[in-house]
Amino acid sequence: MKLSYTSSNFLNSREGEAGFTLLELLVVIVILGLLIGLVAPAVLRQLGHAKDSIAKQSIERIGSVLDLYKLDVGAYPSTQDGLQALITQPADAPAWAGPYIKSNKLPHDPWGHPYMYQSPSSRPGLDYDLCSLGPSDKPGQPGDPGLICNR
Repeated sequence: MKLSYTSSNFLNSREGEAGFTLLELLVVIVILGLLIGLVAPAVLRQLGHAKDSIAKQSIERIGSVLDLYKLDVGAYPSTQDGLQALITQPADAPAWAGPYIKSNKLPHDPWGHPYMYQSPSSRPGLDYDLCSLGPSDKPGQPGDPGLICNR
């Protein structure tokens, strides 16, 4: 006697076995939980480093804009004028050729805080201080841990 197994025989033999068992579902859920538990912290750490990097790059770009301002006006904006001097002309800057920022809004760091600006700098060898408060949102002096500042 010869046994032949056709696709229709195979389908008929599996009719009562549709779906997954509870044990199979639990195993998949446990595996997914372990993967999420191991991968999520690494992804969140990378996200934090990415925001730091974006803040540093933004500070460099704003520094370039401040250099253009200095070329036109002859000095960096005062602390009183702040970064607003890049958008609206200060009274003591007749050679102002702005606005120096395309959008008429002051830039914010990746955490949504405004950048801190001070001129002259409180650090030796720098003309101004331009800092992000970082994720902490705690004010401090340039050079404090947690602050991301120009170099």
